[in-house]
Amino acid sequence: MSKEITRDLKDEIREIAQKARAATSSLSDLSSEQKNKALREMARMILRRAKTILKENKKDLLGAEKAGYPKAFLDRLQLNEKSLQEMAQGLEEVALLPDPVGEVTGLWLRPNGLQVGRMRIPLGVIGFIYESRPNVTVDAAGLCLKSGNAVILKGGSEALRSNLILTQIMQEVLVKGNIPAGAIQIISTPDRTATAELLKLEEYIDLVIPRGGEGLIRMVMSQARMPVLKHYKGVCHVFVDKSAELNMAYEICLNAKVQRPGVCNAMETLLVHQDIAPLFLPEMIQQFQREGVEIRGCPQTLKLIRQGKGIKAAEETDWGKEYLDLILAVKVVKGLKEAKDHIEQYGSKHTEAIVTSDYNRSREFLRSVDSSVVLVNASTRFNDGNQLGLGAEIGISTTKLHAFGPMGLTELTTTKFIVFGDGQIRK
Repeated sequence: MSKEITRDLKDEIREIAQKARAATSSLSDLSSEQKNKALREMARMILRRAKTILKENKKDLLGAEKAGYPKAFLDRLQLNEKSLQEMAQGLEEVALLPDPVGEVTGLWLRPNGLQVGRMRIPLGVIGFIYESRPNVTVDAAGLCLKSGNAVILKGGSEALRSNLILTQIMQEVLVKGNIPAGAIQIISTPDRTATAELLKLEEYIDLVIPRGGEGLIRMVMSQARMPVLKHYKGVCHVFVDKSAELNMAYEICLNAKVQRPGVCNAMETLLVHQDIAPLFLPEMIQQFQREGVEIRGCPQTLKLIRQGKGIKAAEETDWGKEYLDLILAVKVVKGLKEAKDHIEQYGSKHTEAIVTSDYNRSREFLRSVDSSVVLVNASTRFNDGNQLGLGAEIGISTTKLHAFGPMGLTELTTTKFIVFGDGQIRK
């Protein structure tokens, strides 16, 4: 790339960031009614322009297929009538959610008569860097608009056409509603240096949220000059305890792995208590294999399944791996402590579940497992903003500052202190 092109790119990225910063003042003045009206119109226009969107998405898919991307990747990239309906529904649901901006919480009275409280406010400008999923473009834009934030979208080159048409449609709605188009912008170049330029602009961008593979997350973390909220990999576990009800365990584990294996909340490692393993594992592994799941088992698992028929021996690297595919690591453990220790060593603080009939053990698991979502007797697939009642989500944070878990509207705001007085002065 020539120096002249590099200068042009820098100017382009800076101009996008400046427009986003300028838009924040107008966004803070919008009423909930104005924002909700825009969200509903976006939903309507996405459905109305469905043929155009799917045409552009098909071009992205053909390019990704030629480039040799795996099936799970193509699944995340593909749009269809159903996914467009889901996009529109997501925007409608965000419109129905309470607006967190301006909410006053925790008001208390000081001895000198001052009333002190906290008010929810937008974060400002959010840089959102993500891979492959065009539906995320709409989710992120809708959530940022409702929470009063401007967003700069930088999707992967493989989904560029899909992301461009979706952003264009949303910007048209903004302009029609007298909302600055700078509130929702996309970096239109596939040039990867654009991301590096964006990450330098701490004077305009308040927070960066990367959502994608481990390589993307690490690159953003190493280059960003502003705070980064990580949507890290999902090495998710299900622990089947010795008191688990077998039929429940079969259904939960099968759903957690095969319902949609290419997403971050799919189970990647199955842990089974040694007391129930001889009863549970033979049937469970048969069910997995009927669904095309490749099993990578520990030595005890191999012994239990007819000397490991149809099973590969697990290697050390399998325990901390996010497969995003029909591959599952299986380990027999001595008990709850070993299961928790394994999760602590190999987990990614994303999603962990226990299947048990023992109340005390379920509560111990909830208390001591350090993860953004911990479930009892339910599939890991429920770690999702919509499924947990937040509406659409911008990502699942695996860090604890300032949010942990699915990030909905509230997580896209912060608070400032507000003080009410009647003439008090400090002495």
